[in-house]
Amino acid sequence: MQRIKLDQQLIVFGIFVLLFGVFSVSLPGFLSAQNVINLVRNVSVLGILGLGMAIVVIGRGIDLSIIAVLAVPSAVVLKLLGDGHGLLISLAAGFGLAALTATISALLIAYAEIPPLFVTLAMGIILSGIGQSGIFNYEIVEMPSNFTTLDFLGHGDLFGIPYMVLTLMACVVIVWAFMRQTRLGTFIYAAGDNPLTARTSGISTRPLVILQYVLAAIIAVVAGLVISSSVGNMNTRIFNSNMVYDVILVVVLGGIGLSGGRGGVLNVVVGTLLMGTLVNGMTIMSLSTTVQDLIKGFILLIAILIDTVVNPRNEETAQQGDI
Repeated sequence: MQRIKLDQQLIVFGIFVLLFGVFSVSLPGFLSAQNVINLVRNVSVLGILGLGMAIVVIGRGIDLSIIAVLAVPSAVVLKLLGDGHGLLISLAAGFGLAALTATISALLIAYAEIPPLFVTLAMGIILSGIGQSGIFNYEIVEMPSNFTTLDFLGHGDLFGIPYMVLTLMACVVIVWAFMRQTRLGTFIYAAGDNPLTARTSGISTRPLVILQYVLAAIIAVVAGLVISSSVGNMNTRIFNSNMVYDVILVVVLGGIGLSGGRGGVLNVVVGTLLMGTLVNGMTIMSLSTTVQDLIKGFILLIAILIDTVVNPRNEETAQQGDI
């Protein structure tokens, strides 16, 4: 099984290299400085979100609220900064709102045993609705013009490497270390692979569910701050986009099994590279969003079919039902 997964990672990475080469030769402007900046921006944000989603999927869950958690708490940070509050207070409020939302979702999933698909979908809608109707005056929340502390995330670089990429790299290292080098990360793998066996072994699986959703929410806010610093605002309408499907596609395409307990950060990295390049190329070709969604939908369907073959549902999974 590990050999099959390694082959899948190599195949996806090979497709990325081939696609990048074809676009470089055939698409005018693909290697231009501005397009490379746009590609780096999209890849960084998509990769960070993919890491958060990966933690949840490895634990046998899914989070459809991750884009709302990206948008609303980040916009709260910008609004508080604009109202004159300090950076620490603003960040604490944003991350606190994200953690609270994730905790409520996880409690309903872990203790009320409501399928995560429905809980996170509803929570995303609720959070987005609260943000648009009660917290913000406008759907687009601007970064304060007199505040530049967070600008380095979207515009600065270190030895020529954009801070956006460095942020992604830092998240990759942190998530890898947590999932592979800590006991809690090992427990998430065990619970995702077989919850019944994990409980029998003495692992408290319900608190683990809360932990993985809170971690995903915190990572989503980081991605939101990266977006905000790069464009100077947070458009809360991003929740209505298809971005969440791009994140799921990155995770599944990279090779993380939807049945739980399998995969890691390398899967997210290769999936992000391929998806970011594909979306960027389709944008340069001026393909309509409808056509792009159609192509990504087919790719997602194929990736899920491959996942079904590579990571077949076991008997215990079938008894619990789909995620």
